[in-house]
Amino acid sequence: MRDKVKLLVIDDDPSVPWLLSEGLGENYEIVSARDGKEGIKLISGNRPDLVLLDIKMSGLSGFEVLEQIKEMDRFLEVIMLSGHSETKNVVESIHRGASEFITKPFDVKEVEIHIQKVLEKNKLKKELDLLKSELQAKTQYDKLIGESPKMLQVKSLIEQVADSELTVLIRGESGTGKEIVARMIHNLSSRRNETLIKQNCAAIPRELLEAELFGYEKGAFTGAHKTKPGRFETAHKSTMFLDEIGDLPLELQSKLLQVLEQHEFLRVGGIKNIQVDVRIVCATNRDLEKALEKQLMRDDLYYRLNEITIQLPSLREIKEDIPFLVDHFLKKYNLQYKKDYAQLSPKSMKLLQEYGWPGNVRQLENLIKQIIVRGDENIILEIIKATIIPSETTEELGSQTEEKDFSLKNRVAKIIASQEKRLILEVLNKTNWNRRKAAELLEISYRSLLYKIKEYRLNETEK
Repeated sequence: MRDKVKLLVIDDDPSVPWLLSEGLGENYEIVSARDGKEGIKLISGNRPDLVLLDIKMSGLSGFEVLEQIKEMDRFLEVIMLSGHSETKNVVESIHRGASEFITKPFDVKEVEIHIQKVLEKNKLKKELDLLKSELQAKTQYDKLIGESPKMLQVKSLIEQVADSELTVLIRGESGTGKEIVARMIHNLSSRRNETLIKQNCAAIPRELLEAELFGYEKGAFTGAHKTKPGRFETAHKSTMFLDEIGDLPLELQSKLLQVLEQHEFLRVGGIKNIQVDVRIVCATNRDLEKALEKQLMRDDLYYRLNEITIQLPSLREIKEDIPFLVDHFLKKYNLQYKKDYAQLSPKSMKLLQEYGWPGNVRQLENLIKQIIVRGDENIILEIIKATIIPSETTEELGSQTEEKDFSLKNRVAKIIASQEKRLILEVLNKTNWNRRKAAELLEISYRSLLYKIKEYRLNETEK
């Protein structure tokens, strides 16, 4: 069964709601008010689908009530009722936001036709508004959020290099927004009208990666029943985004270099070079300098990729941007999940800014998504404890009673910092303070490790 349509009838004539109730049938629920003041109160408590409003009433006029209704809910449709069909009343009603104007006395069946027409129009209006909001959210998501000096510097560099043909290498920890930067570069370039083509170099086995990137000729290998263009051919006249470039096998690096320098390549099994006009943007969270030392990356490719390098800061380095990111994700996922979680409490925001964020912006986004879905920001504490604090350290939460600060959140933040400092120092001592090796064992970037050493004031005399 379909849901009943709830109508609010605001009219000082009691026969009007009675006629509508008798004539419209069981698919409608009628709620009535004898004056404008009572009607406005009923809107908040009853959430009607539509309002039928008389123009001339004691107290507030119909026009005054209409204006207040539109301030309360711009989507709530109103049909004006009047015993006088003067043109000025009709014009004034539409001007103030009414959907229809019906003259008394009326035929109930005719009223129903007007009601259905208005409800259908309202449904289409809401769908259009939702599509516009989704488009706006998507557009905003394809931009970097943040106003910290480091983020402003990144944005400035993107704008400077976007419309050049220089190869761009985007570096940063996982979850810092490297793909967003790649899309921004493409969207700000002269190639923006073409589709950005992307390939994650770590996503497929290396024996298939060559065929995926460069395509293959019919009969090149078992199962190659027809010629297939690769990603680079598809990206002709556009931008090719190679994510996880640090995982590109050594044997394919020479072919990539050929594309960069000569704008051509051979398909797998091919004998004729394919010419392409492609702008290449790469990204990695790996230590490419370490790959050079281990001879896992060609020197010439490394320097060719480094024409322009954009280093994205970790979330730990731009904690002043966390409120901007939280606000963005709240808007994005409130819209997606049709929720209305307005904002986080100051205490929660403070805890978010004290956290270490090993997963960077991606981890923050997932956390906000959970808060909106579950409707409870207290999960911030449980998630932080689960992802950072080892089980044996949770006992410390109850053992520090000698401290004056009894805030659980403050204690958790201190324990997180203490454990992080202890682990970094342990690994540094284990590697005889070989910072690159320590960063590799900790699975963080070399730059992040240097930042942590400075932040915690660590030195080689500590054991």
